[in-house]
Amino acid sequence: MSNTLPPSLKPGWIGGHFFKFRRRPTEFLTELASLGDITYMRMHRHPSYFLNHPDLIRDLLVTSHSKFHKGLALQRAKPLLGEGLLTNEGESHLRQRRMIQPAFHRKRIAEYAKSMSFYADRMASSWTGGEEVEIDKEMTRLTLEIVGKTLFNAEVDKDAKDVGEAMTELMNLFNFLLVPFSDVLQKLPIPPAKRCRDAQKNLDRVIYSIINERRKSGNDEGDLLSMLLLAQDEDDGGSMDDKQVRDEALTLFIAGHETTANALIFTWYLLSEHPDKETKLNEELEQVLGGRVPGFEDVPKLKYTEAVIAESMRLYPPAWAMGRLAIEKHRFGEYDIPENALVLISPFTIQRDERFWNKPDEFIPERWAEKSIKQAGQEFIFIPFSRGVRSCIGESFAWMELVLVVATIAQKWKLRMVPEQKFGLSPVMTLRPKYGMRMQTRRR
Repeated sequence: MSNTLPPSLKPGWIGGHFFKFRRRPTEFLTELASLGDITYMRMHRHPSYFLNHPDLIRDLLVTSHSKFHKGLALQRAKPLLGEGLLTNEGESHLRQRRMIQPAFHRKRIAEYAKSMSFYADRMASSWTGGEEVEIDKEMTRLTLEIVGKTLFNAEVDKDAKDVGEAMTELMNLFNFLLVPFSDVLQKLPIPPAKRCRDAQKNLDRVIYSIINERRKSGNDEGDLLSMLLLAQDEDDGGSMDDKQVRDEALTLFIAGHETTANALIFTWYLLSEHPDKETKLNEELEQVLGGRVPGFEDVPKLKYTEAVIAESMRLYPPAWAMGRLAIEKHRFGEYDIPENALVLISPFTIQRDERFWNKPDEFIPERWAEKSIKQAGQEFIFIPFSRGVRSCIGESFAWMELVLVVATIAQKWKLRMVPEQKFGLSPVMTLRPKYGMRMQTRRR
């Protein structure tokens, strides 16, 4: 095995590249990517490699996926998330995915569309012209209501404030999970660990109350939770115990609203900054919908709406970085990756790479008329939902929700950033706006 290391940036005296990465993650990875397709970084004593080429990303996520497990941070998040789809590995992960997959089949997703449009229309109808809204909090509340209803047939709006605060706390504490020995620190009576435990209790309270109510009723509501409780593995006939149901429910509860909310926030930001694109969006909505609330059958017709969202996620992917841990040695290009090395990829950098994208830093929804979302995904240059066996199981759910929410709200409102609103990125577990997103409502 070769001892040659890929190119790298100058490390710090303490922690290698760890503190540089934590301070400015997206800028650090962008600078690292400028050195080559395979680069090296040292996180304390942990060897880490960054891949920034479609062929290498395909190898990691598809061709050689069995040689890698999820990264350190998600492994350290297991006390919170348990053994849900996000953290589970190997045959156990495949078994769980098989059992959950039917909840995201096309016919079932079509049934979710009414709830998505209903909650979006209810929110849009509650605003008044000229008011200032915290669009980041509004979108978080909206997607929380949608995931509660469509996946668990539960009204969770009464818990939205507590859950939203718990989610924010968990996102802010995600960097804490990257600190060496965080698995030990989580058990100590220190403020970050206590906040993490309190946030977990708030989320568990909501999830378990929904599960308990369903068990008492014994009804099959046709939602994900019913399927989790009733699902049997096609190979061994086994079902999920209470802990597994909780783990899967919590994982999908978090993934089902956090990433979607962030995609919506950045979409409204970009439309605010590009009124010409907003005008084209409104022209399509008027032509297709004529002022009515959109439904499932309208989604394929809203091509420009989908392009706006795709371009938003290209520039600001909610899952901005993905890590894998090598469980055996592997060779990427001319470099040997040892066992236990961390391998990192970033949709944020590959989706802004000028080798694969014309004017990569510009918001150009029209580019998606030339290259389809599916084609860009197959080329591994557009991976907001990852690819391969660990790709997001709810991708089709998320696309439909994003299109319906944007179409519903944009028909009624133009959203403009207030003059004093600062813009920045907060890359933690997901990519969030650093300073929130206060916007003013203007009637169309």
